[in-house]
Amino acid sequence: MAKEIKKVDGFKFLPPKLSAWIQSFIPDEDFKGAIPFQSLSKPLSETRFALVTSAGISLKSDPPFDMEREKVEPTWGDRTFRAIPKSATGADINVNHLHINTTYIEEDINVILPLNRMEEFARENLIGELAPTSYSFYGFQWESTEFIEKGIRPMTKKMKEEAVDAVLLTPA
Repeated sequence: MAKEIKKVDGFKFLPPKLSAWIQSFIPDEDFKGAIPFQSLSKPLSETRFALVTSAGISLKSDPPFDMEREKVEPTWGDRTFRAIPKSATGADINVNHLHINTTYIEEDINVILPLNRMEEFARENLIGELAPTSYSFYGFQWESTEFIEKGIRPMTKKMKEEAVDAVLLTPA
């Protein structure tokens, strides 16, 4: 029996005009290339994970993401990232994002950055461990190669230093 393919409507909760504008940049044809996949080189129970979210989380001691500039320049998004220690709690963070409802994240950081759940998984030997640092960036990056230099490269360098095997991305 053939498996039913479910399609997710990623535009369901966007305002109609914004949805139409974003969709105008997406080609009509289906993606025909191979989807890149790399299997883990070790069992999950031995794997060190890093968490990365696009929810705009910062420590209260860090500068917030620059939403004011985006209010003036709607296609600009802060290109920087924030390092979040695995010991962080909801009391330690701020959430700065113009495109998502941050209420639930402010109530429970694990909604988008599951630090506590990953630590539980490590204690239960479901995963090896959570890396010392997790990362957050501002998820609105419109056609920006600058984000690769200011955000992605420094994050990946730090992940290599911390011997991260796999990344769990929680998009906002």
